Amino acid sequence: MADLLMRFPEGRSKVLTLSYDDGVEQDIRLMQIMLRHGLKGTFNLNSGQYAEEGAVFPENTLFRPLSRNAALKLYKNSGMEVAVHGVHHPFLEQLPRNLCTYEVLQDRIQLERDYDVIVRGMAYPWGTYSDDVVETLRCCGIAYSRTVEHTEKFDLPADWLRLPSTCRHTNPRLMELAKRFVEGKVTYAPWMFYLWGHSYEFERDDNWSVIEEFAAYMGGREEIWYATNIQIYDYVTAYQQLVFSMDRRRVYNPTAQPMFFETDKTIYRVGSGETICI
Repeated sequence: MADLLMRFPEGRSKVLTLSYDDGVEQDIRLMQIMLRHGLKGTFNLNSGQYAEEGAVFPENTLFRPLSRNAALKLYKNSGMEVAVHGVHHPFLEQLPRNLCTYEVLQDRIQLERDYDVIVRGMAYPWGTYSDDVVETLRCCGIAYSRTVEHTEKFDLPADWLRLPSTCRHTNPRLMELAKRFVEGKVTYAPWMFYLWGHSYEFERDDNWSVIEEFAAYMGGREEIWYATNIQIYDYVTAYQQLVFSMDRRRVYNPTAQPMFFETDKTIYRVGSGETICI
């Protein structure tokens, strides 16, 4: 019997997503690069740490948070996702459960009010967490949370609340991994390239060319789905709800979006609410 393999929208077998933290001024340039090359991703924001409106930073200040109005202008309706990063960017595992809950929920509440969206994604501030923190996130309705762990692989996560990346953009093997992702042939499970970092690092290291090269190389490829973190989570979760007959000749899609899968080297599309015969 042929394998039954999940595929992304339009039958694609690869997905690329980015994740950048802290809501800083350098995100403006990063966003321009991403949009120019058709990349998508998630910006993880601390709603309690916006700069004051009209703030002027001392010369050579590297970490320059956006003001609330500047952040709204940049991220709202950009096609990117905004996600929780803690109201004040704390070490969540060091907080009592009630204060950990506050940091997550209050950030979520404020972001939802500001951006007119439902926020369900997150990145751990400082990259630290514990089993108690993970359970708190689950109770707060957080669907996924990115860690700072990296795999240098393209696997989909086994645990979305302990989500690792492929790599950080500071990884010296970044373009080697990118080329492996683009040139490699997917024969089984679909691939995800997950890149993360802080955009102020490009200024610190004087190497905006790193993300320019990566975006130019990875962008504009028909075989890659460009998506935000939550779009990938939602698609994978929806795919898991497909209902197959025991002989695999019929499949019903109870979800609100079309799903794609491959079997016997053929791509199938099953629309929302549709039942098809294979």
